[in-house]
Amino acid sequence: MPKNRDFNTHISESIELKKRIMADEAFLSKIDAFVDMAVTAYQNGKKILFCGNGGSAADAQHLAAELSGRYMYDRPPLYAEALHVNSSYITAVANDYSFDMVYSRMLQAAGNEGDILVAFSTSGKSANIINALKKAHELGMKTIAFTGRSGGLAKDIADVLLNVPSDKTPIIQESHIMIGHIVCEWIEKEIFPKK
Repeated sequence: MPKNRDFNTHISESIELKKRIMADEAFLSKIDAFVDMAVTAYQNGKKILFCGNGGSAADAQHLAAELSGRYMYDRPPLYAEALHVNSSYITAVANDYSFDMVYSRMLQAAGNEGDILVAFSTSGKSANIINALKKAHELGMKTIAFTGRSGGLAKDIADVLLNVPSDKTPIIQESHIMIGHIVCEWIEKEIFPKK
């Protein structure tokens, strides 16, 4: 055991949060709704776009890779993209316009009716994320918001709000990636069932 370091508190908090999610039928139904929405979009030739800031940007990119690469087994790729991966674009728009516009502006170029935007913000208040959710609706896209407990401003905009019941950013993000993995697993199974 490490000297004078309490690792168990963090691990226990993460486990307890995941147990709360597992026992919450309403929350599980929202995950189910996300899977249904994604499967329908892909079956109709649409795509999923992701966005987030900081660690949430990493989660967005991670899940886009699971869909566009593969998740559990070999199958054709699915069109999924994280909107922040072009650093020249991000820094140009942040400099010339505003950081608040980096995602909404890219959606004008890349988003189409029937596509899905998956937006990550633990607070649900990040201006660039809120602007992206609004722009996605203007374009006729469906929206999913991954947030913490309150949902912030995203709760009134997103079609599906996955507001993890915690106020601790690292613990929230650990559950976000778990939920994202569940969604990727079921998208893969339903679109490319193993024979």
